[in-house]
Amino acid sequence: MSDGGQTGQNVPALFFVFMGVSGVGKSTIAKAVADALGGAFVEADDLHPSGNVERMRAGLPLSDEDRWPWLSKVCDTAMLRTPPVMVSCSALKQSYRNFIASLLPGVVFIHLTGPNDLIRERMASRKGHFMPVSLLDSQLSILEAPDESPTSHCLDITKPQMETVAEAISICRQHLEPPEVSGEAFTP
Repeated sequence: MSDGGQTGQNVPALFFVFMGVSGVGKSTIAKAVADALGGAFVEADDLHPSGNVERMRAGLPLSDEDRWPWLSKVCDTAMLRTPPVMVSCSALKQSYRNFIASLLPGVVFIHLTGPNDLIRERMASRKGHFMPVSLLDSQLSILEAPDESPTSHCLDITKPQMETVAEAISICRQHLEPPEVSGEAFTP
């Protein structure tokens, strides 16, 4: 696991976006973390307009124009939940993450990543999802991995799922707990 450049800095967070290409386990991990921390969960896939779903189901990648209204709805939905809010959303480009960060104060991105063959295998084994395996390459081609920073982390999905969940919980707790200053709890 990369700690996303955490060097003792604690950035307070209200929202956590579990991001990455389809098939990396964003929904599974984000839901498990929300359950463990008593937070809310938002599934961005459920918020796609029907036109986007039909486009993807037909094997056609979404354009930026298809994504902007959807990302706005994802943020609006997250803002209606009581923090901490775990959001499962691809957020593949830096411009998408910048947009999300402009609407969700205190957002942290957790990039789930792994070998393309493993992701492809996971996608192929899913039942009833509108995203076909054939779109993985288009997602990989536009993916802009986040730079390491106090507000972005990377999680390796090749580990057992419960280990990945535990690491994600640890990351979220780093941002939910107030930083300590000189051995004493920080109070704003």
